[in-house]
Amino acid sequence: MSDFNVRIENIVASATLLVVVPLEKIVSKLEGMEYEPEQFPGLVYRIDKPKAAALIFGSGKIVCTGARSIEDVRTVFKKVVKVIESVKVKVPKNYKTQVENIVASAKLDDRLNLDAIAFNLENSEYEPEQFPGLVYRMTDPKVAFLLFGSGKIVCTGARSIEDVHIAIKKVSKKLKSIKKAM
Repeated sequence: MSDFNVRIENIVASATLLVVVPLEKIVSKLEGMEYEPEQFPGLVYRIDKPKAAALIFGSGKIVCTGARSIEDVRTVFKKVVKVIESVKVKVPKNYKTQVENIVASAKLDDRLNLDAIAFNLENSEYEPEQFPGLVYRMTDPKVAFLLFGSGKIVCTGARSIEDVHIAIKKVSKKLKSIKKAM
């Protein structure tokens, strides 16, 4: 179970600009944005390259979602800052950014016996009548996994790409030892 191809599915990151952003001004100036303050307090800006969405709030907080690499996250934040600066708001050069969540998937080279795994793996939950996957919570790094009988696994909650790879290696090792013990 060592031959797996890790694929980043989604990165959610936030930036705090420490400036007030006039959302009405931005919406009136540019196309392709959604702003309905009665439904949601932020402005939704969908970006094609890279394919992602940014939620822009009047407080100066931005949330990027849908990015598939840290570089894409940086590009999205740069594009959003340009948009905000286009309405004459001075954005500080150095603003705080933070990865909130990374979702990744991988395919192990073996099918998984979820019943045996649930019986032998602490911090796991498996209720096949409710959901076809087993949920496994790892504490270091702090992530959660969905494991499927097909060998597909989904890792969520990581805050760095490195943590994704560390967690997947660890879970793969645990699954190998469970399989050996059977």
